[in-house]
Amino acid sequence: MIRVLILLLGSTGLLFGGPAGQDGIDGQDGNTVVAELDGTRITLAQFESKRPSALFQARNNFFDAEKKAVEAYIDDLLLERQAQKENITVAQLLERHVNATIAKDPDEAVLRVYYEGVDTNEPFEAVRDKILEHLRQRRLGKARTAYIQALRSQAKITIDVAPPRIDISLKDTPVRGPAGAPLTLVEYADYECPYCQQVQPTLDQLEAAFKGKIAFAYKDLPLPMHPHAQKAAEASQCAGLQGKYWEYHDLLSKNKSLEVPQLKAGARQLGLEPTSFDKCLDSGDRAEAVKSSQDEAQKLGLQGTPSFFLNGRFFSGNLSYEQMRQMMEDELKRSSAQVRSGKEITSR
Repeated sequence: MIRVLILLLGSTGLLFGGPAGQDGIDGQDGNTVVAELDGTRITLAQFESKRPSALFQARNNFFDAEKKAVEAYIDDLLLERQAQKENITVAQLLERHVNATIAKDPDEAVLRVYYEGVDTNEPFEAVRDKILEHLRQRRLGKARTAYIQALRSQAKITIDVAPPRIDISLKDTPVRGPAGAPLTLVEYADYECPYCQQVQPTLDQLEAAFKGKIAFAYKDLPLPMHPHAQKAAEASQCAGLQGKYWEYHDLLSKNKSLEVPQLKAGARQLGLEPTSFDKCLDSGDRAEAVKSSQDEAQKLGLQGTPSFFLNGRFFSGNLSYEQMRQMMEDELKRSSAQVRSGKEITSR
């Protein structure tokens, strides 16, 4: 079993430790002075009370880099351990199980086909060796990754690198699921975003798999390059005024019909009072509510959709069902451990 616990020391603990007001691992807390203005001291707690999300992306970027570094360290440990078992050096191990498995170099015809896809004005003869070396390195990289993955599958690995978290307010936000659920998944999304549409079946699966344990919240983040996203977001808000937000949300996610006449037709399909819905949508009555969600996303530094916060832990992109399920399983374990130790993970 390999177990790795990383602690951040010194000034790093100040920037990437716990929330302001809690003791950091280096003994610093919210009273730590981070700046002075004309002799007036500014503490970490004061700074984060005014800019609660200012450091979040920096913390999250550091977490990603830290986790990658730990993963690479584990790979090195696995290689060293296997080399000891075979009574050889790591270099000899890689030669035996990685380099020796690489197929022979591609022939000239393959190299020329590859050359046709390279953006260069140089003749084939001038870049042939570079292309060949590039292909060799790619093959070696894939073979090394496959070999290390085989070693990982035979080991029990636990990584205790805690992700940064941030409180996401759910005030005036539609939430589906039980109150007090151990998992709260907040999605910032755009109804016209193709990646949001692709991930929706995965979200449906997760809600079913963790039924009774997960609360799902949706926040509108219509992107400027999607001409129908703004009105679609407003339409879902208008449906919410008649108590059918989630029915309308699910309808838009399924049929992807986002023209204004289609939005109105969807409301009638769900039995909403048509006059009130049309007036709400045409007047832009819910535009400010959508903008409030957009402003929140901007303060969080979100770069696109879909963006997620699982118990305040950020991740983004079109992750697979297994990847997201594993994250939720990890959160349930972490949540249980926090409860046992008398602490609490806050996500609302």
